Order: sequence, then structure tokens, then C-alpha cells
Amino acid sequence: MTNKKKTGSAVEYDINKAYPITEAVELSKKLSKTKFDASLEIHLRLGIDTKKGEQQVRLAVSLPNGTGKTVKVAAFVSPEKEAEVRQAGADLVGGEELINEIKKTEKTDFAVAVAEPAMMKNLAIIAKILGTRGLMPSPKNETVTPNPAKAVLELKKGKISLKNDDTGNVHVAIGKISFETIKLTQNFEALLEAVKKAKPSTSKGIYIRKVYISSTMGPGIKVAL
Repeated sequence: MTNKKKTGSAVEYDINKAYPITEAVELSKKLSKTKFDASLEIHLRLGIDTKKGEQQVRLAVSLPNGTGKTVKVAAFVSPEKEAEVRQAGADLVGGEELINEIKKTEKTDFAVAVAEPAMMKNLAIIAKILGTRGLMPSPKNETVTPNPAKAVLELKKGKISLKNDDTGNVHVAIGKISFETIKLTQNFEALLEAVKKAKPSTSKGIYIRKVYISSTMGPGIKVAL
């Protein structure tokens, strides 16, 4: 019995083997069959107790080569900051008016929200709308900040936010399959380093248990740590 799988293009790989990251990226590229430019996705299995609040892993990391995707950013700021966040690239900008619009329509046509600390109390009336969609700004992922223009600029350049799900897994895209292998490898290494630094102090045993990468709709390739 063999653990090796052969795909339609005769690319063979071992489903149980842990590959060095560069080799794993190359395999994912070869195994990608989508007609569109697929994303390279990272899946981490963490050794955390998700029932304990202090063991939740939530962080932001700037990927050196971006994600290849344009992120739509909303900025909840005071009138004095509106011009600078627009210049930084924010797609939706405003304070009370924008908040009331979201409350009325329940539409959130953006992928990430940034807010000044002083605006957080105003966001209370739409906290449920933002929270259930994972859009609530938070100091933990550096989206609540006295310098929202800088935060917007970083998000536009490829800063991503991530958090574990209920089963202790983290799933995040770190670039496009069309990226050079070295660029995807650098993004992976930056992400892994940030996740390591975010290890909860109360987490015992092996923290990063398994890592897999895959292209969109492609098979998972185990990565050697």
C-alpha cells in the first residue's frame, strides 16, 4: 500500500510526508488546477485550549510581499483624520454618519475596519453587526489605533489579521500561486514567526502541532517544522 497520490498531471506526492517549505510551495503550485489565480492557503493546528479566553490566538502580521489581493478598508475616525486616512487608501471613511448608515442598512461592504480609540464607544450600536462578521476593530490586531492612516497604509500593503477558530485551527491566505516561490516562502516564514511570538503563556505542550499548505481547492501538503 502506498501513501503516494498521483494527480491528473502525473504530479506525485506523499500525503504523509512533511516537506520543507520551499518544496511544499513548489508542489502546491504544480497541483493547482483552477483557471483563476488561486491563493496559497496556510492551515495551522495549534495546541491551545480554545475554551480558555487567555489562550485565544489573535494577531496581525505584515507580509513582506503582500497577498496579491486588494483589501477594502473602512476607517471610523474623527473629522480631523478623514483626509489623511483617505490619502492612505481607506475605501470607506467616516464617523457618526457611517456608523448610522451601517446600523440602518446592515451592509458592511469592506473586509477590515480601522478605528481611533475615541470612536470605539460610538461603534457600540453596530458592535453586533461587526462582531458576527469578524469586522470589529481590536487593539489585538492593531486596528484600534491613534494613527489610523498608518494602519490603513499597512493593510493596503499586505498586513493581515488572523485568529484561531473554535477547534484551535488558523486558516489564512498568504499570496497568490502566481507569486515567485521565494516570495511565498518569505510570506510563510513571516507568518510562522508571528504565530510563534503570539503563543499564549498558559499554553502547555506542543504549540504548533501541524502545518499544511494548499492552493485554493488544491490538496493539502504537510510542511516540515
